Amino acid sequence: MTDSFEDKGFATRAVRAGQLRTHENEHSEPIFLTSSYVFDSAEQAAARFSGDEPGNIYSRFTNPTVRTFEQRLATLESAESCVATSSGMSAILSTFMALLSAGDHIVSSRSIFGTTRILFDKYLAKFGVATDYVSLTNLEAWQQAIKPNTKALFLETPSNPLNEVADLAALSALAKAHDCLLIVDNCFCTPALQQPLLLGADIVVHSATKYIDGQGRCVGGAVVGDAQLVGEEVYGFLRTAGPTMSPFNAWTFLKGLETLDLRMKAHSVAALQLAQWLEQQPQVIHVFYAGLKSHPQHELAKQQQSAFGGIIAFEVKGGKEGAWKLINATQWLSITANLGDAKTTITHPATTTHGRLTEEARVEAGITDGMLRISVGLENVDDIQQDLQQGLDLL
Repeated sequence: MTDSFEDKGFATRAVRAGQLRTHENEHSEPIFLTSSYVFDSAEQAAARFSGDEPGNIYSRFTNPTVRTFEQRLATLESAESCVATSSGMSAILSTFMALLSAGDHIVSSRSIFGTTRILFDKYLAKFGVATDYVSLTNLEAWQQAIKPNTKALFLETPSNPLNEVADLAALSALAKAHDCLLIVDNCFCTPALQQPLLLGADIVVHSATKYIDGQGRCVGGAVVGDAQLVGEEVYGFLRTAGPTMSPFNAWTFLKGLETLDLRMKAHSVAALQLAQWLEQQPQVIHVFYAGLKSHPQHELAKQQQSAFGGIIAFEVKGGKEGAWKLINATQWLSITANLGDAKTTITHPATTTHGRLTEEARVEAGITDGMLRISVGLENVDDIQQDLQQGLDLL
């Protein structure tokens, strides 16, 4: 490929950017399934290992297929650098291990993936990194939680699973005023719907397992940002510690990026339709979806996002018993905690994705026993409604 495609539209870059054809002149990106690379001479080997000469060294940290994925995702996020990792959680771990030290402090939204909170509280805490949690949407609470040793503000927006939306421009200004990094998990929107770096974030993390793949095939993650923080620091951690994305998974994610724009639009249209239908059901207490006018951050979401995504949370009557009864009554919806799939999935966050949190932490995060989360797939919406109706009729 001779054109960087940086001046092309999003959909074009998602299909074309980053590819460098080999002498075989292949159309689809190749998979380089190799652990190591052969050097022309001892001198070249030394130059590669020292960094004096660019090129492949070892697939733990240099692989052409992974590099193509990194370059493509970087251009979609309007970033200088991307580091691909073995999972979304390893992307978060790599970011904080690379950029923080013992004695540093994180301010995090309460509304984050349960495993991320455990990473902060159980593992980063072992190395002397403390974390305080605040309401995602309360800017004053963020301000008050910042300490002299605060190095990072971390959040998901929209949040998992309540679809709360953070004011990224305001948080960016706050982070810069206190010399902190603003780190945003962009898993729910992907760069097709939201680009946090353009709104002032310093680093974006992804679980490529979700919408970037789009069909539930592989596990992977990515860290996106500037050439120094991500291209040097996070990359340096990955080179040494090795939470590496496999070439096959990178190739799968490249295929996912080709249809990302189309899929995210389709997920968003279907989710809005389903959320509006759920609001009308008497067995549903509340629907959490930023595309609804009833959502408290609806207008903010319209400003920051080009659409509202495919994740809906809703609370049903009957608490845990009612939620489980609805799930078990469905006939073909996939009962799984994964999301971002072409297949619609349903889960009970209080006992799955957030099940390892304390009851107090779940209450703080707004995760009630009667809450369900749906990742709206690409099936016909009326068929999804019919399957849910079987469970709603039992409540």
